[in-house]
Amino acid sequence: MEAYEDLLNNAYKNVKPIEKGNERFEIPRVEGMIEGSKTIVTNFTQICSYLRRDCNHVAKFLNKELATAALIDGTRLILNRKIMSQKINEKIALYVKDFVVCKECGKPDTELIKQERFVFLHCLACGAKHSVSSKI
Repeated sequence: MEAYEDLLNNAYKNVKPIEKGNERFEIPRVEGMIEGSKTIVTNFTQICSYLRRDCNHVAKFLNKELATAALIDGTRLILNRKIMSQKINEKIALYVKDFVVCKECGKPDTELIKQERFVFLHCLACGAKHSVSSKI
């Protein structure tokens, strides 16, 4: 039995401790420009693929939160008014808090599951399942 405990102690010494938080998950910053009265987010599909969410879902959320019409054009998102990139980044961070990061373990390894009329956030890391407020 002592050999087993010695092996177990050696394993604990050699295993790297799990770091708390989600330092590995950093939301990409919005890249874009203002043309006339429209704001164009040029890296919109890259942001959505990094978040692992449907572009239409993210666009619909931004449409409602920024109170402006949003149109997906290829890899870009076109918003029908002038909006500073800082404001768009704040709204994307709010989206991540509500629809991406697990409320139990804080990891971004999640998926949205629709069951009947309800949408749930299912964590692939810890297995937690939380209902999502239907802001969209």
